[in-house]
Amino acid sequence: MPKSALLLMDVQQNIVGRVSDPELVPRMARAVAAARDAGVPVMHVVVGFRAGHPEINPANRSFGALPPGAFGPGDPGAAIDPAVAPRDGETVVVKKRVSAFAGSDLEMLLRAAGIDHLVLSGISTSGVVLSTVRQAADLDYRLTVLSDACFDPDPETHRFLTERLFPRQADVTTIGDWAKTLG
Repeated sequence: MPKSALLLMDVQQNIVGRVSDPELVPRMARAVAAARDAGVPVMHVVVGFRAGHPEINPANRSFGALPPGAFGPGDPGAAIDPAVAPRDGETVVVKKRVSAFAGSDLEMLLRAAGIDHLVLSGISTSGVVLSTVRQAADLDYRLTVLSDACFDPDPETHRFLTERLFPRQADVTTIGDWAKTLG
């Protein structure tokens, strides 16, 4: 039987502050509660850099334009939203690029725990979720994407990815339907 983990990706203050859907984080909190109640590990994936951003090449369009200190030590905007904050014992994975795997120890942690099924949620659908789906599929993980626990600033992009692209490599469902499979 596959062992699952819920990955909650990029739900950090600086990122949540740009989300136009005020119900997103409460929905994500319901997914986290369902996972915890069912004993499914919750892993929090965040973007983070050392002081001075030595990991960022200025040519990188996604991260090269970040202001000094952003997502670095002491940046309050790098904190995980309190509504979904990690509990004691829950893993926080720090990544250096868009995919949850890039520049992180996520794969090592998953393999060590025997996890082979990832349930994905995050901000944004066309960023961390897309990049993680593609890389995780290449790494032979079973995948589920919680469509209503993902957000993209472009609703049409979100729709296309969740309805057309992701189903090629993942099961796509809602938080409510996924939670029913846990009990």
